[in-house]
Amino acid sequence: MLRKILRCFLTLLGIVLGSEATYLIIKYFKVDLLLGYELTGIRHILIIALFGVIGGIIFYFISPRIITKGSQAAIHIEKMLQKVPTNEIIIGALGLIMGLVIANLISGPLKLIPYSWLAGAISVLLYILMGYLGISVATKKREDLINAFSILKRIGLKDKDKSKSEHKVQPKVLDTSVIIDGRIADIVKTGFVEGPLVIPTFVLEELRHIADSSDGLKRNRGRRGLDILNKIQNDMDIIVEIIEKDFDDVSEVDTKLLKLAQFLDGKVVTNDYNLNKVAEFQRVPVLNINELANAVKPVVLPGEEMEVTVIKDGKESGQGIAYLDDGTMIVVENGRRNIGDTITVVVTSVLQTAAGRMIFAKLKSAAEKVS
Repeated sequence: MLRKILRCFLTLLGIVLGSEATYLIIKYFKVDLLLGYELTGIRHILIIALFGVIGGIIFYFISPRIITKGSQAAIHIEKMLQKVPTNEIIIGALGLIMGLVIANLISGPLKLIPYSWLAGAISVLLYILMGYLGISVATKKREDLINAFSILKRIGLKDKDKSKSEHKVQPKVLDTSVIIDGRIADIVKTGFVEGPLVIPTFVLEELRHIADSSDGLKRNRGRRGLDILNKIQNDMDIIVEIIEKDFDDVSEVDTKLLKLAQFLDGKVVTNDYNLNKVAEFQRVPVLNINELANAVKPVVLPGEEMEVTVIKDGKESGQGIAYLDDGTMIVVENGRRNIGDTITVVVTSVLQTAAGRMIFAKLKSAAEKVS
């Protein structure tokens, strides 16, 4: 039905164009002088009508091809726009509007040109050029424009109500390691994390690849990460946003994460020690789950006694290795001979790093002999 309506419309358009073109040719090219007799009255009307009908017939037969090509172009444009983030489309539209406004202001003096057809052609080219420049400049400077809009918004809020202090909650951008780890779900459940959790599509894609891996361990880790995301999104009272923003000029997922955090003015949530260090170097705020876990572990001071079970030997000669319930490793001096035994040890020192905590201890009997 729609194709029939469009075909009728194009046929009418062909009639109008054919008639108008014939009228202009007769008027400006003095066709009556070439023919040797004057085209007036009924002859003039019949010729215009004849070429109008010819234009309608031509458009009637070529309209199916025009409609098909137009539909294909519309589908292609729609697919292209689906890949472009919404904020870029909005910024591009604003740039187009600004370009057309500037073109309208500039085109005023063109009316002084004595040849109207030349002025019209220059005006059309000017509108096309300024519209293109508006879109191009706006999309290339989108980050600056977004920052400018956010600054104006903050200024407006302050002017509207200076008595209220604005509390900005930064979005938290999750990386793949912290999703697979799973502890983020428990932290969110306790309410210690506020603000929207941002899941980039390139992180989801990496999770999907891990979940589809031929390696059984990787596959289980990937599926666990997807289950954790579903749990957070469906069962917990926090906003979860899927961001389609991508950086085509960057291939590394970690670099994309840092760029996205800078773009959103947010924080990266990770377990990756190396990503943590790179983020600190680039002055991107980071929330490290391992650092949080270390911070909430019970404090152990040198001289304290504890009971541990030595389970294996250490790297150095005579050392034994034990673990606390929270996973903290204890290196027991001369504890190798006590592998499999539960013994009392005395803490000698504690080593704390961003990667974790390590406790050094010696047998209580050895400590008493020294004292």
